[in-house]
Amino acid sequence: MANFREIVTKAVIGKAKKTSGNKFTLETEEKPNTVLGCWVINNNFNGVNNNGSVLISGAFDVNVWYSYDNDTKTAVTTKRFTYSDKMNVPLKNDMVLDNNSEIIVRSLKQPTVTNVKINNGLIDLDIEKELGVEIVGNTKVKISVEDSEDDYEELLDEELDKQIDSIDENYLETEEIETKEE
Repeated sequence: MANFREIVTKAVIGKAKKTSGNKFTLETEEKPNTVLGCWVINNNFNGVNNNGSVLISGAFDVNVWYSYDNDTKTAVTTKRFTYSDKMNVPLKNDMVLDNNSEIIVRSLKQPTVTNVKINNGLIDLDIEKELGVEIVGNTKVKISVEDSEDDYEELLDEELDKQIDSIDENYLETEEIETKEE
């Protein structure tokens, strides 16, 4: 008959991903004519419990290379933007997101500029990213434990057994006889 035991362990109790886009506006020192390049770097983020949902706060730097002065000169400007995303991560087996839960946030798709245009001397940017969230919490695992006897094999020292078998039980009597003959 099998017995069951419960093991308390940490496991992923919820997992979700979300693609989101944000619109940002960048002001340059000169009036831009053409955007020549645009890239996003230094994406940093973290997630916290916000009344049962995950609030992700992050920031990244956007570099824009543009031409100005009738396309005769170029410049690069950099600006740091912040963002926040809220995710309602479904949890398994009626688990609850609490302050003991660990929230792991990963960037599944780095932020990239999907659209850029110049509007009244300002640069409008559409930036898209994909974030994944894993929630790790305490959970119980039930396992089957088989009842069995001691699973150790008993080993006998064969050399000791041979010595015990070869002991002369009349040792003392044999010793006395040998001493008298001398």
